[in-house]
Amino acid sequence: MKFDNVLSEINGFGTFQFRIMLLLIFGRMCLPFNFLLNNFIAVVPSHHCNIDSLDDGSVFRNLSVADRLIVSIPLEQDGSPNPCEMFAEPQYHLLLNFSSTNALPTVSCKNGWIFDNSTFKSTIASEWDLVCDKKKINRAIATVFFIGVMIGAVISGYLSDRFGRKRAILLCYITTTIFGFASAFSYNFMLFAAMRFFTGVGLSGISIISYVICLEWVDIKHRTAAGILMSLDWSIFTAVIPLLAYFLTDWRHLTAAVTAPQLVALICWRFLPESARWLISNGNCNLAHSYLRKCAQVNKRQEFMAEISPQVLSKVILVEDESKKYSYADLLRTPNMRKLAVLTGIVWFAVASTYYGISLNVSGFGVNIYLTQFIFGIIEIPAKAIVYFSVDKIGRRLVQAGMVLLTGLCLCCSMFIPRDNGSFQTAVGALGKMFSEAAFTTLYLYSTELYPTVLRQNGLGYCSFLGRLGVSICPLILLLEDSWAHLPNMVFFLVALAGGVSASFLRETKNTRLPETIDDVEQTSGRSINTPDEQPPPL
Repeated sequence: MKFDNVLSEINGFGTFQFRIMLLLIFGRMCLPFNFLLNNFIAVVPSHHCNIDSLDDGSVFRNLSVADRLIVSIPLEQDGSPNPCEMFAEPQYHLLLNFSSTNALPTVSCKNGWIFDNSTFKSTIASEWDLVCDKKKINRAIATVFFIGVMIGAVISGYLSDRFGRKRAILLCYITTTIFGFASAFSYNFMLFAAMRFFTGVGLSGISIISYVICLEWVDIKHRTAAGILMSLDWSIFTAVIPLLAYFLTDWRHLTAAVTAPQLVALICWRFLPESARWLISNGNCNLAHSYLRKCAQVNKRQEFMAEISPQVLSKVILVEDESKKYSYADLLRTPNMRKLAVLTGIVWFAVASTYYGISLNVSGFGVNIYLTQFIFGIIEIPAKAIVYFSVDKIGRRLVQAGMVLLTGLCLCCSMFIPRDNGSFQTAVGALGKMFSEAAFTTLYLYSTELYPTVLRQNGLGYCSFLGRLGVSICPLILLLEDSWAHLPNMVFFLVALAGGVSASFLRETKNTRLPETIDDVEQTSGRSINTPDEQPPPL
């Protein structure tokens, strides 16, 4: 008898499992809130130089606001005020439209900037003047955050496999709460960047640990449904954050608001069960038995657990060495684990970089930022449906490889669409985003099934690290358009191609048990839960 047999007998997808999902949802809703927060708090509103220094105390003071701008600020080609320059002195003759402003002497803004507060009351760009020469610093905040996410994946993966899922996710909740609120109260940019870095560290752990806790409590038959339900919260709350941002136009208020659900998550943590798989793999069969009895009681299957003792549970997972402490080095010690680490690393890098590459490159919906973000969230829901109806019919491997390759195909096709055909470009871009989201949804489920229990968090931590590395270099790849407009799409296409080919070499996990030990991975393939020699004993 294996652990999956036990889960099936006590209903591996019942009230107990849905309760776990609900307990995790408050922590998980902060993921899209924070990952997309930069789209709203780092917006650069329309601005122009503060022209108070040109006030000569006479004519200038008597001019209207519009006339002051005419004599003080040169115009861009589209007729808008230049955001970074002003005239060295008032050009009153411009009120008569006698000459062009191109040849007139200009200087950089002397006394800061005046920002348009009609849409955003305050952003980090307007508060700390992160415009013009400092514009790159403003863009860097997203990179700093994702570097934190990248490092957090490695740290949380190790802690989760070493000390348990429940204790590790508590540390992530506390880290995110402290540094999330500290971000909202930061008094300078450097402090804010540091706080966002550590917020990313905590959120990374919440992302992968919550997913693993859920799937380790679900039986084979329902893993797909559970995985997609867990990932659906990303799309839903991606569509919710523009609503928050619409009403909270001050960046400090918005940052605090997207952190607030962590307070509820901390309360919910008390009722969250530890992974019984992890407990048994680490020799703590008594506590695992207690949790399994609670699961059976909630799911109204108490009769089965009355026949199961902690001694029986100690045999459902064959532990290689109870005293052994696993680390990232174990990902490379044996041939099949080494192959798995290399292939999944490539796939994660490809899926993450193309997903965010498309998200940063899709434009032309013709609506405001709030509605655009809402559409980006809603368009991901069909991707979840595609995954749900396909992975159990044609298998994880084909779906994973196919979705990555279709994403690359959309990127390739977009290179041949004329620039003036904006609606068609948008349609192909949105289609690519849907396929990339389907690839991401499959990837979380697939990777969880590929890595053994003793190394599952280490494996996902390593994969997430490479995925966030791909996200971090996306802005650098997009800068290649200065050399050739289609070069970024060409690079993303080649990356997607490499990811799709790599995915095709992974083993299929459809209807197979979760591997528990490294030896399970080193064997040729998984077996169905109902193989003849491993039927659950009769009650």
